[in-house]
Amino acid sequence: MMEKEEIFSKVLRAGRRTYFFDVRATKAEDYYLTITESKKFTNDDGSFHYKKHKIYIYKEDFTEFKEILAEMTNYIIAEKGDEVISERHQKDFKKEYDDGSRVTEADLKTGSTDSFTDVNFDDI
Repeated sequence: MMEKEEIFSKVLRAGRRTYFFDVRATKAEDYYLTITESKKFTNDDGSFHYKKHKIYIYKEDFTEFKEILAEMTNYIIAEKGDEVISERHQKDFKKEYDDGSRVTEADLKTGSTDSFTDVNFDDI
């Protein structure tokens, strides 16, 4: 099925991901929205490719979609704030374990940790 040309478009570039918001027309000339996520992947040889995922949102679903999207995004911001706390996004991110120790991704790669505790198996 051939898709029609976009009527109105916006692009959001977010690191390796790009989001495309496109207004399109149905055969009856009514409008709907497509949201496409395009993610760039680099191959071992240095070449790259993109993976795309698309959703279609029709006018009859706009009200509920907007309400649920707002509810979910508000919940996330209220619970975790708007600061990104991810190992992938922050090189100095320290993962906290149940015992209160913190280890960085760099520690895991090098094998050195400040919070390492020697264990004597004779005590077990």
